[in-house]
Amino acid sequence: MSNKPAYLQGRGRGRGGDRSNQQQSATQNGRGKVLPGNTPNNSPGGLDPLKDHTTTGKTAEERFHSANEQHKESIKRHLEGRNGDQIEDSSDEEDLDKSILEKIFKTYSGTDGVRGEVLNIGAAQDSLLHSFRSGTSACLVCIDAIKKTDQIWSCGGCHAIFHIQCIQKWVKDGVYQQIYKADDNIRPESIPWHCPKCRLEYDQKLCPTRYLCYCGKVEDPKFDPWLVPHSCGSPCGKPLKPDCGHLCLLLCHPGGCPPCPQTVRAKCHCGRAAPQMRRCSARAWVCGGVCGRKLACSQHTCQQSCHAGDCQPCPMTSTQRCQCGKSSSVRPCASPAWSCDKVCGKRLSCGNHVCETVCHVGSCGECPRGGLRKCPCGKSDYNLPCTEDIPTCGDTCGRLLACGVHRCVQRCHQGDCGNCGQMRVKRCRCGQKEREVQCCKELLCETKCLNLRDCGRHPCKRKCCDGNCPSCEQMCNKPLGCKNHKCSSRCHKGRCYPCMETKDIVCNCKATKVTVPCGREKVTKPPRCIYLCQKPPACDHSTRTPHNCHFGECPPCRQVCGKSLPKCAHTCLANCHIAFKVRYKDDRPRAGPWEGAPQMIEKVVDKPCPPCMVPMTMMCYGKHETGTFACSVVQPYQCGRRCGRQLACGNHKCSLMCHTVEGANSPELAGTNCEVCEVGCQFERPEGCTHECPNPCHPGPCPDCRQMFRMRCHCQVSVQFIECFKWVASNDRQKEALKVCGGPCPKQISCGHQCSLPCHAGPCTRADQCERKTTIRCKCRRQKREVKCRNAESEKANLQCDEKCLEEQDKKKKVEDEERRKLQEEEEKKQRAELEEFERKTKGRKRRPRKNTETVVEESFLSKHKSVLIICVSVVALAVFVYYLMNVS
Repeated sequence: MSNKPAYLQGRGRGRGGDRSNQQQSATQNGRGKVLPGNTPNNSPGGLDPLKDHTTTGKTAEERFHSANEQHKESIKRHLEGRNGDQIEDSSDEEDLDKSILEKIFKTYSGTDGVRGEVLNIGAAQDSLLHSFRSGTSACLVCIDAIKKTDQIWSCGGCHAIFHIQCIQKWVKDGVYQQIYKADDNIRPESIPWHCPKCRLEYDQKLCPTRYLCYCGKVEDPKFDPWLVPHSCGSPCGKPLKPDCGHLCLLLCHPGGCPPCPQTVRAKCHCGRAAPQMRRCSARAWVCGGVCGRKLACSQHTCQQSCHAGDCQPCPMTSTQRCQCGKSSSVRPCASPAWSCDKVCGKRLSCGNHVCETVCHVGSCGECPRGGLRKCPCGKSDYNLPCTEDIPTCGDTCGRLLACGVHRCVQRCHQGDCGNCGQMRVKRCRCGQKEREVQCCKELLCETKCLNLRDCGRHPCKRKCCDGNCPSCEQMCNKPLGCKNHKCSSRCHKGRCYPCMETKDIVCNCKATKVTVPCGREKVTKPPRCIYLCQKPPACDHSTRTPHNCHFGECPPCRQVCGKSLPKCAHTCLANCHIAFKVRYKDDRPRAGPWEGAPQMIEKVVDKPCPPCMVPMTMMCYGKHETGTFACSVVQPYQCGRRCGRQLACGNHKCSLMCHTVEGANSPELAGTNCEVCEVGCQFERPEGCTHECPNPCHPGPCPDCRQMFRMRCHCQVSVQFIECFKWVASNDRQKEALKVCGGPCPKQISCGHQCSLPCHAGPCTRADQCERKTTIRCKCRRQKREVKCRNAESEKANLQCDEKCLEEQDKKKKVEDEERRKLQEEEEKKQRAELEEFERKTKGRKRRPRKNTETVVEESFLSKHKSVLIICVSVVALAVFVYYLMNVS
């Protein structure tokens, strides 16, 4: 048999371990049944989605229009009935809540109580409403909503609800952490666990392994829509708190039990009034009279009205002496014992000394210097008078020093022995270094501990650590599951405790609220308020269309406007259009791409009343038809048809749009303001004529076409201009004659000569009929003869070279050979010269010896006679200076 608890022997990891088993158990417990109206397949109504339910007799376009009309009607019904549906749903949920509360509190309300006393059951009612309203309960471990069919466990201290899989995993993780931090020989059964919310301690035997109802009587309670979820429907029967001996009368419920509703006979707080029948939970009551109980001073009585608990201190004052009796003072009667801050000074029993204690109560005691006394080292006893001091015995002190190893080596002396000054080899606290130091000093090395602290995250870093690393002193600061707060505990292992904060989610009018754990406020929908919206209407109507409290803006007013229209006697039949919200795109130019794309701007505007749409009848301008129009646009109009009256040309009708006809002789003829026929002649042209008739629309046949068109003659040299009616009326032979220009044909025949015929149609003459002259030559081209072109070939064959032609050929050949020989000789001479030049360059040239020349520098005239010149210049300067002085004087 294993020592591990049952919840530690499983393999799952929380609520997501085995969904199939959960679904199977839900089915076995009756919560997995298919509700009426739901079918096993996904198609609505249980129909086979592969079957075609459309009408085969309609076309695709007709079916599309039919579906479109149905969608429009559905949207209209939804918009009209939305507010009503919300009110109806809210009222249904409220009725369901009231019926369940009445059923649960039926037994509680049946108890007899004091008339006019109000039962304090609001907290219990709020807990019940919170438990079976959708989306308000959440598990603090996984921060997930608790469904009505989930298996749960409720804490006995704070009554918080958790998934049973989550609380089992919570306990399992806590046990593993305690085993990891504690010694190896600890037993898992002895490790307690705590509630994630209130930290209430539980024994391992109390770990939930079964799904029980709130009162703990029924295992795996079935879900009943007319009962509180997870409830068995039986009376609770738990002992009420505070323990009064009665049991809870409510049906199985979540949260704490309400106050005891039983009636008992109870006295007031002071006990002077006669006992009354009171609720057991409110048995303590106030009679309103004076308390009158004796106060702690034993002199006065309590003058307050009947109250609970002890009486307050006496407010009176009196003259009171101190504890030693030397001083007196006026003090509150509630504190008679006081000290005067003076030394007692009374003579002790020895008669030699006085009491040195501050003002006190009782005897001063014996003299502290009397009786048998010991020397400072404790080895000798002396019985001396209290007036004499105990002398030292002269022996070695020998008292154990503070180190616990050595003893004091001084003579018997007064006072402490001091620190031990002997040297000994010590090992540091971490055991890594050893050194000789004074015995009184502790050896500490500079090595920092690298072990992790109990949090498993931060290193110790204490110098010379002995292995017992202190607990981590840093804050945990891990984000909690709520994503709003951080863990404020010291750094620790494992998961942090859930956030203890709660959030109130209220409706828009603040009349309805639900309290959810912190972190659920973002996913929890605001409560559905059953009260009507109290916002004043923004339009001209006195009241809004009734709708429930909501967030955001109120829906647009759907009431009829009803204002009188200015241009007719009708009233506006459109929906209210005051304070109407419109959206438009901000088209202001942007300064740059950093300003982003244009935004949609919403604005509330008051739209004017739309035009009157009451139907009115009116005939068109041309009296073609009578139409029905809205009152705001009724006026004579164009029906969109053509006028259709006969024009003066007799061939066409007036094509103007419907208009008022003036000056018409009959309803079929055109008037003076009808269209004037400006269309050209519409008769068909003769075959081959591509021109239009130059006359406007006219009766009768058209005149001959005098338009000239140009075309090339047969030889393509000149352009012929021909009138259209002549060309159209001619046959093929006449058309060829019209194209003849009369000039010679410029085309060349195969022999290279020009055609000898004038401009003509068809092919030119052949080469064997050419009569033009051409020149022929013999083979050496010395002889030539002029013959007709058609006889050139035969004449050329008869023309042969003679002896003179042969002599000319031989002479010409000799000249060519001589020129060829001269060219060859010049080429050889040129190559020989290039070869000699190449050999000269490759052999190099002879260098001439350098001449050693000496440069002789001759002295100039100034360098030779420099000293003589200097003397002459000085004499002349001196003479000039003397002459100047003589003239000045």
